[in-house]
Amino acid sequence: MSIHPTAIVAAGAIIPESCTVGPYCTIGPNVVLGEDCELVSHVVLDGHLTIGSRNRIFSFACLGIAPQDLKYAGEPTRLVIGHRNVFREFVTVHRGTSGGGGLTTIGSGNVFMAYAHVAHDCHVGDDTIFGNAATLGGHVTVQNAATISAFSAVHQFCRIGRYAFIGGFSVITKDAPPYAKTVGNRPARNYGLNTIGLVRRRIPPEAIGKLKQAYRYLLTSKLNTTRALAEIEKDPSLACAEVGHLVDFIRTSQRGVVLRRTPARRADDAPLAEE
Repeated sequence: MSIHPTAIVAAGAIIPESCTVGPYCTIGPNVVLGEDCELVSHVVLDGHLTIGSRNRIFSFACLGIAPQDLKYAGEPTRLVIGHRNVFREFVTVHRGTSGGGGLTTIGSGNVFMAYAHVAHDCHVGDDTIFGNAATLGGHVTVQNAATISAFSAVHQFCRIGRYAFIGGFSVITKDAPPYAKTVGNRPARNYGLNTIGLVRRRIPPEAIGKLKQAYRYLLTSKLNTTRALAEIEKDPSLACAEVGHLVDFIRTSQRGVVLRRTPARRADDAPLAEE
């Protein structure tokens, strides 16, 4: 086992011999690390925290610390993290609260860039990307393969759909639908299908074509959302798992879904010609 002599490891912490604990790290008594984890330096792990294998945690990241919820009174809530995640400098992930189920979860294969924040009772899936300072309020769900770009904030109790792309500096106060680009803050708007992201994630071309048609119903058909969903469901040419997930995501929303499309560009919005 490689534990730097300046690290502070409480009695009771479970650290496999394959792990590396760098200088000035602090590990609490209820922390359980998986195999082949690396704590670079100055990392703080606290609370009832379970971390899977092959996670890499960079300097000054704090995982499992008490939530920033004024109702929290020291209950033994938990944070559970999967495998192969990267937590860059100053990332913070808080454990849950008793009022929110007592559990924060992070899946596997995620990348959290510097200063990203995951608040209490959030649930993050697999293969997501958080840009620098991307922030989740409490009780947020982020589905698999979503991207939340730098300096974007997601309001409490919102959902980010699978393969969704959230543009930089966005403010998300409703559910961001799956497979789509959601950008902006006055308010955030839907910029249609995240085609480049879906291609990069190797979604089949046939499914991408069906999703494009489904979003045409939702964004450009002049039908309200209820009628657009009905048209999608009765169109046999759109039948596939991806479109089915999109419909189910919208139908189960509690906060509403970002389906406000981008406004038409005015003449005075055109970029200035170079002199």
